[in-house]
Amino acid sequence: MLKSREFKNGMVIFIGIALYFLIMEVLGLTDKLYLRLFNAVIVLYGANRTIKENFRDGNTEYLNNMLSSFKTCVIGIVVSVAALIVYVHIRGGEPYLARLSDGFLFVGGKPKVNEYCIGLLFEGIASSVVGCILLMQYWHGKVVKPRPHHH
Repeated sequence: MLKSREFKNGMVIFIGIALYFLIMEVLGLTDKLYLRLFNAVIVLYGANRTIKENFRDGNTEYLNNMLSSFKTCVIGIVVSVAALIVYVHIRGGEPYLARLSDGFLFVGGKPKVNEYCIGLLFEGIASSVVGCILLMQYWHGKVVKPRPHHH
């Protein structure tokens, strides 16, 4: 079941990635593969927000938080990739994409828009799995004070 905080923080990821991409576009840096690594920071920020909010509400169960943070990442990544597909088509399709895809990890040569975006989707989901595991290791070590119950 999807929680509103997972959706909300997924949208935080999408907005962060979209703004970062547009800034890189304006600066002419979208072809720099190493700058895409900052996308992972944005995704992990959104996932961490979800975990933090869950802990604040007393939900400290490891697996639930791992799945909750992963759902947050998937929402942000899927919406970001969908928006990128639209943006690439608006900007001219494959010729525009050729500027973005130099050094792309999964597809050699000149990828089609769908190939490029599916590669980004898998790349994002794979890094989210690793990131969520690392975040949960961090949060697992946190001492959580139980919230007082009023009777």
